[in-house]
Amino acid sequence: MTGVRVMVVDDHPMWREGVARDLTEAGHVVVATSGEGRQAVRVAAAARPDVVVLDLQLPDVSGVEVIRGLRAALPEVRVLMLSASGEQQSVLDAVKAGATGYLVKSAAPAEFLDAVRRTAAGEPVFTPGLAGLVLGEYRRLAAAPAGAAPTAGRDPAPRLTDRETEVLRLVAKGMSYKQIADRLGLSHRTVQNHVQNTLGKLQLHNRVELTRYAIERGLDG
Repeated sequence: MTGVRVMVVDDHPMWREGVARDLTEAGHVVVATSGEGRQAVRVAAAARPDVVVLDLQLPDVSGVEVIRGLRAALPEVRVLMLSASGEQQSVLDAVKAGATGYLVKSAAPAEFLDAVRRTAAGEPVFTPGLAGLVLGEYRRLAAAPAGAAPTAGRDPAPRLTDRETEVLRLVAKGMSYKQIADRLGLSHRTVQNHVQNTLGKLQLHNRVELTRYAIERGLDG
């Protein structure tokens, strides 16, 4: 894929500049950088990045508040958290606010660059061990009586094709696009198209929301 338009938000200048340099050298386009959360939301609205690489701890507001602001200003933007903290609650709070992925700062440069590319493609990317945590939380929420109520609601679920349902079932199992493509004998792009079509039909914004939708309907079994 062509270079991703990225914004880097981190309050440590050396770290911020280093990440921006790595991204540029890898062929991506750094459209903006910021060291403060409120400023980041304002700048992002003008710079229109595909992906925002966001630190969890900022001097003015929390990373979770920034995610909400970014999603309100740019509904299609994808947020990759890059944080020193791998604490479970921090991860869950970020994902619930709308983050697409969560990587700890100890990740290798190659892992980080791969995460940016995959985040831009709409794949949820997590430091090893965290993906299972997020899926487990969604299963817990889906099993709770309060979470089950909407599924019995008034509006019938949009009709998906058999192939879209099959892809959705594998998404709910936490499989990557590549793994799904290999399993079904499809191209990576075809899987991506099925996911995008399904997101459109269900009026969801990203694969994280899609995963929760599928789990709530028991498609992860």
